[in-house]
Amino acid sequence: MRNQAKLLCLSAACLLFAGNNAWGFQSHPAPEGLYVHQLAHVIFVIAMGILVYWLQSNRFTKQWGWRLIQVACILFILWNVVAFVGHWVEEQIPQGSVFGDPGWRQRIDLTSHPLTPVFYVLKLDHLVSVPAMIFLMLGLRSLYKQALSEERGSDG
Repeated sequence: MRNQAKLLCLSAACLLFAGNNAWGFQSHPAPEGLYVHQLAHVIFVIAMGILVYWLQSNRFTKQWGWRLIQVACILFILWNVVAFVGHWVEEQIPQGSVFGDPGWRQRIDLTSHPLTPVFYVLKLDHLVSVPAMIFLMLGLRSLYKQALSEERGSDG
């Protein structure tokens, strides 16, 4: 069984690093890519809203782990709203407002358009998404530890 797992991992690694071109990759500039991406933000907000409501209405939030997961859902909703508005603002500012190579060398001219400072602030969406992921992880870990302690209690 171990050899099969090693072979599977090796095969997956070969497939992952074998290609030269990522033909399925599409960045946001094409309108249809942005539309689908924005729609995904909306669907994510709806899904997280339903989960927040479901956890509350079924009283799961009495458990600490589920409460942490509910906080994560609320932060994911906030993150999606920030990202959605950020993508919209990005489409409103002139092309030359953002210049340089994408990544660490990219710069924003904050004086080129009234919305560029707003765009800059909205690009800091990781300040919401990272805490959301941390709350999700802490909630899952809490539920896991609770399940382990319940299992040990029923064994004795």
